[in-house]
Amino acid sequence: MSRRISVLILLGAMLFCAACTNKKVNNPLANVGSKQPDKVLFDRAMDAMKHNRFDVARMTLQTLINTYPDSEFIARAKLAVGDSWYAEGGTAALAQAEIEYKDFETFFPNMPEAAEAQLKIANIHYQEMEKPDRDYTHAKRAEDEYRALILQYPDSKLVPEAKQRLMEVQEVLGEREFEIGRFYFLRQSYPAAIARLASLVERYPLYSGADEALYTLGQSYEGEVTILRSKPFNETQKAQAIEAYTRRAAEAYSKILTRYPVMNRAEDAKKRLEALHRQVPTATQAAIAQNKAEEDSRHTTGMVTHVIRGFQKHPDVARASKVGEPPLVDPKGMSATDVPKIAAQAMMNPGAAGGEKSISIEIPKEGSAPPPPNAPAPRSDSAPAAVNEAAGAPPPAAPPSDSNELKQNVPPDANELKVDTANDSGQAVPPPAQVNEIQSGTAAQASDGSSSSSTTTSGKGSTSKKKKKKGLGKLNPF
Repeated sequence: MSRRISVLILLGAMLFCAACTNKKVNNPLANVGSKQPDKVLFDRAMDAMKHNRFDVARMTLQTLINTYPDSEFIARAKLAVGDSWYAEGGTAALAQAEIEYKDFETFFPNMPEAAEAQLKIANIHYQEMEKPDRDYTHAKRAEDEYRALILQYPDSKLVPEAKQRLMEVQEVLGEREFEIGRFYFLRQSYPAAIARLASLVERYPLYSGADEALYTLGQSYEGEVTILRSKPFNETQKAQAIEAYTRRAAEAYSKILTRYPVMNRAEDAKKRLEALHRQVPTATQAAIAQNKAEEDSRHTTGMVTHVIRGFQKHPDVARASKVGEPPLVDPKGMSATDVPKIAAQAMMNPGAAGGEKSISIEIPKEGSAPPPPNAPAPRSDSAPAAVNEAAGAPPPAAPPSDSNELKQNVPPDANELKVDTANDSGQAVPPPAQVNEIQSGTAAQASDGSSSSSTTTSGKGSTSKKKKKKGLGKLNPF
């Protein structure tokens, strides 16, 4: 009996020791893990994120960052903070995730994870992207962020994924531009339609409806020709403007045949070129193979998927190309105000206006005498003396002098010819009398009519004075 009790006590002691040993082993701070507490904190945060406890994960990661600033897990911890917001989802959480990723790129720009942070920033706006007929802010931001990744980290392994996403985003933006251009075309606002469609085919050459955009662009130019024919312009200038618009339309149709020869609008473009009496170009084998590869890479959605997409916020990007290089820089494009300038420049052609006006500048020959000092400035309406002599024409007459003009005070010249003011008898001729000057003795030399008139006038004056005195005498009672 005592032996049995001792055995039981021994077994209980062994179980107790084993339990104590297992507890110490399970504690990461009690064995090897206690030597690397930063790794323990990082593992705990990753486990919390795996179980969707994002608040706990962020608190653990923040503890790691603040407690061990020199840890080798600092970079991964900062990136994991952004990942926790990114995995949580929601508009506010995604905005906070973008801030964390931007901070990571600022502090660790040379690490391989910087490209990963940039990709996730672009993916945030890709997830928030809406359909072409709605707000395009996130689509444009996604395009900019994917381009930044490709340009800043060209050697990253994430570049192919970024290019594919970029082509999908540009498919949405291209569809938006085409719908706007088509809206203006149907309402015969051809300058606005031309500006949208011309910019579209330059910015997004991989757009699935590029052939339709080019065909509508050519139709818009032809619409401008129709409107121009009814304008009351000069026939010569009108013909030049029509030729300019027709040439632009032919270029749009020709681009369909040379760049997108296997698409639906190729035959229609060929017919329009023949109707305009323009040369029909032939596509090269390389262009045909490139366009065929682009068309084969596109996917079409079924009826059920199309109906489901109608209730979703995210656009359908199945028609985006899977091959090719997306453009990384936007071209200048065209504005609606540039379209009327095409006709204006054609109408201002020098051949239609009667030739260019030439401006000749006279350059003095070497060895010619310089002009005399204080010489008057040459006039623009008078030809030079050398030109007049060469042409056999007399020199130009001097302009009439003005009596009110101020003249320079020059001392008299002894050799100057003077006018003889003496008459034949040798007596000096007096100057002519001034009309308005009062002179003495004019009453005796005046005519009878003038003296009688002056007398009559003076008599009238004295008579009126007497009448005034008599009238005053009558009024005075005294």
